Amino acid sequence: MTVYPDAKLNIGLNVLRRRPDGYHDLETLFVHYPALHDELTVERAEALSVRISPCSWDPSRDLTVRAYEMLKADFDLPPVSIVLNKGIPVGAGLGGGSSDAAWMLRVLDDMFALGLDTDALADYAARLGSDCAFFVYDSPMLGEGRGEVLTPFEADFGAYEFRVEVPAGVSVSTAEAYRGVSLYDGMPLKEILSRPVCQWKGLLQNSFELSVFAAHPQIAALKQSFYDQGAIYASMSGSGSAVFAIFEK
Repeated sequence: MTVYPDAKLNIGLNVLRRRPDGYHDLETLFVHYPALHDELTVERAEALSVRISPCSWDPSRDLTVRAYEMLKADFDLPPVSIVLNKGIPVGAGLGGGSSDAAWMLRVLDDMFALGLDTDALADYAARLGSDCAFFVYDSPMLGEGRGEVLTPFEADFGAYEFRVEVPAGVSVSTAEAYRGVSLYDGMPLKEILSRPVCQWKGLLQNSFELSVFAAHPQIAALKQSFYDQGAIYASMSGSGSAVFAIFEK
């Protein structure tokens, strides 16, 4: 079975507070960006195998393998082969690894008729990463908590065009971004999102931008270049380094 895990964009990302467990509470709107996607093929096999291209990490510890092992602990799964061709840039804040993990769960549920509903899949996905659960759903979701507390959110972007770019040679680790993050105490995200998109500039923020832009001015320059091209809103996605922009069609 072959599927195409897609990227995500964070429209607004407010880091609200540090939690006793070491994580942070946040609020963000997750939206799918299918123009960027990976290709994941899963088939029955004699023994578990994984092949990822391109790959700069240990394939055996990839999130797709962890997703398989997690379900195998609860269900009698046979071995599978996993072939993952990466199209979503790594370390760009686009959620490629999380999407792969969630789609791995979806594929295994379908292939082996596990009978998991969407909420059960989301629960498994949340154990793999804070934004993994979003990719179990096919529509925009408001993310709270660590990002795993999801609520459907009505958002119609039919009148707009999204563009995404990743500055060449720039990667931002999540740990680096959180070390310098500025906590947000402004207008609630849902209140800003209720306004027309043309009013978002200056209101809708990404809490990581201040410190990440200081460390990587190329990302700040990319955001400004989108405004120079006529974007009505532009922002870094997640903890970077990807920047997206919204243009009127």
